[in-house]
Amino acid sequence: MKIFFCLVIDMVYKNMVDMHTHTDNSFDGNHSPVYMCDSACNKNLRAIAFTDHCEVDAFYNDNGERNVRQAFFEIAKAKSAFTGKLLVLNGIELGQPAYDIPTAEKIIASQKFDVVIGSVHNLRNKQDFYFIEDFTNMDVEAELKEYFGEILTMLEWGNFDILAHLTYPFRYLYSRNNIREDINKYKAQVDEILKLAAEKNIALEINSAGLRQPIDRLSPEIGTVKRFKELGGKLVSVGSDAHFAKDIGVGIKDAMSAAKDAGFDSVTIFQKRQPVEIPIE
Repeated sequence: MKIFFCLVIDMVYKNMVDMHTHTDNSFDGNHSPVYMCDSACNKNLRAIAFTDHCEVDAFYNDNGERNVRQAFFEIAKAKSAFTGKLLVLNGIELGQPAYDIPTAEKIIASQKFDVVIGSVHNLRNKQDFYFIEDFTNMDVEAELKEYFGEILTMLEWGNFDILAHLTYPFRYLYSRNNIREDINKYKAQVDEILKLAAEKNIALEINSAGLRQPIDRLSPEIGTVKRFKELGGKLVSVGSDAHFAKDIGVGIKDAMSAAKDAGFDSVTIFQKRQPVEIPIE
């Protein structure tokens, strides 16, 4: 196994990797894995992870079991079609896994995933921040404190590999109501999150989707990535969060530069849920 990992590193580290993408197996995805692989090859990526949405708190209402099975099947076809051209990794983005841990564990055990991303898109019994059109009547600070608390609860469970887009709600606060939040307001909670992720060897994702959105920021920004390093963090990953083939790899160079500037010499991919560090050139 170690020899295999060394061979993979030699194959992929010279160019970009993208550990967070969505195919048409996500409710908001648009293109097939094969089509997205073709785009990744055209952009000279060396590895891509397909991490379609699986919202654990809605799993039984959204045909979750069928969707997970279908995504795995279609990614397997893409893996076969692009052997020798692109390292295709089979992943999943588990939303709100701590809201129903038995179901989350069942989903993880159902397929042989390369990587599991953990994320929080909505607070308990509330809608995804993505769907909220107006935040002006909301106690934003209280909502964000609750959000970071749920991130910490998810980390305490900890059966995932990458902590996704730590400042996810910030995207929509800005695009809907021009509210630009400062993560330093939540420093105590964020430090707890970063410490626990470091202790559990969970990779902190540097998500570049915000660079394609009005907020025009990485998630999290470089200051938080530096703080993660200071608190003992060893693994960072980079992901475009692409939902269209054209967005694969977009902003990844910026994310890798941020990782380098924060003191990391590598970014991390996962195979069979084992970390493989890719040197940043």
